[in-house]
Amino acid sequence: MDELNELHLKLRAAIADELPAAVALRHRLHADPRLSGDEADTAAEVVRALGAGPGQRAADTGRVVRIGDRGPAVALRAELDALPVIERTGVPWASANNAMHACGHDVHLAALVAVCRAAERIGVDVPILAVLQPREETSPSGAEDIVGSGILTDHDVRAMVAAHVQPRLTDGVVAVTPGPVNAATDEFEVTVTGLGGHAGYPHVARDPVLALCQIVVSLQHLASRRFDPVLGAVCSVGQIGGGTAANVVPETASARGTVRVMRDSDRAVAASLITEIVTHTAAAHGCEGHAHFSPGEPVLVNDPALAADAAGRLTDDGVTVDAGFRSYGADDFSHYCDVTRGLMMFIGTAPPDATDAPGLHTERFLPGDHMVGRTADALLAGYLAAIRTAIA
Repeated sequence: MDELNELHLKLRAAIADELPAAVALRHRLHADPRLSGDEADTAAEVVRALGAGPGQRAADTGRVVRIGDRGPAVALRAELDALPVIERTGVPWASANNAMHACGHDVHLAALVAVCRAAERIGVDVPILAVLQPREETSPSGAEDIVGSGILTDHDVRAMVAAHVQPRLTDGVVAVTPGPVNAATDEFEVTVTGLGGHAGYPHVARDPVLALCQIVVSLQHLASRRFDPVLGAVCSVGQIGGGTAANVVPETASARGTVRVMRDSDRAVAASLITEIVTHTAAAHGCEGHAHFSPGEPVLVNDPALAADAAGRLTDDGVTVDAGFRSYGADDFSHYCDVTRGLMMFIGTAPPDATDAPGLHTERFLPGDHMVGRTADALLAGYLAAIRTAIA
């Protein structure tokens, strides 16, 4: 047995000892969540649970805490923020403050604490940097701010590892996929300007609502008819507005949505196609159309060597590994992958044969407490993969 495998066994045993306290921490965090930009209390609670000193402030309300001495480090990331969702799970430790950990961040934080406390107790030659990141759910991105601050360089971080619960995978499955795993996402706003008037005389008006409706329908064909289906794209309109009365043709109408692609080079292509659809469709209805874009997260690309090694280690532990799962969701962990080797894994939470398991960001999404252990095991596999694939 080589030294790394021996360390693996020791750390797994130590993590198992830490799980009861980690689950209790998960309950405390879940019961008292904080929204993006207001996570200082959550960070302080996690720092206390880590028991490795106060750490260093990061991205305003976040923290980084180093476990171990000098030398290149492996960073483990967990997110601090909750969502503005009113919880409907009914558990005794449910949130009652109009916010909710409806994306599993409480599980991620608890798992990170279990791994770091085990590493502190056993002692590790390769330090861990616990990254308690704010503002994953909103802009400006907490990850982008941490990268820009130079903290990762200061701590000589050579690899970043994270794991995220995922109800689109079955409980017991962990997705460890090389290459792109989360989409780039950009928001857009469409404004159509026409000529207002009386609803009874549409021929003397130029109806921006009608034009906008056609634009929305046309945008739904973007992926299937204007994009290479092998590469993929998702364009969704989530908000539409226009008009003040049923019998008035308004002068303007607007819509907001997102466009998602799996190659960063396709972001400009998508923006050009959307602009073309908006401009020409509006013109066909005698209106003017404009599209404004707000850049979001880049594509999240897993390092192939990290993915392969972590997948092999989890398989050896008896975990069912999915090496092909990808999601058109976005995660600002992608910013870390732009500056160092990165690995994002997905932890299945759906009961076997379930067809209606609550999804991420919903009021009833509540992974079981055993997911703290599953997530911790994945983080450990990623940490050891970073060491074996030549961090130094």
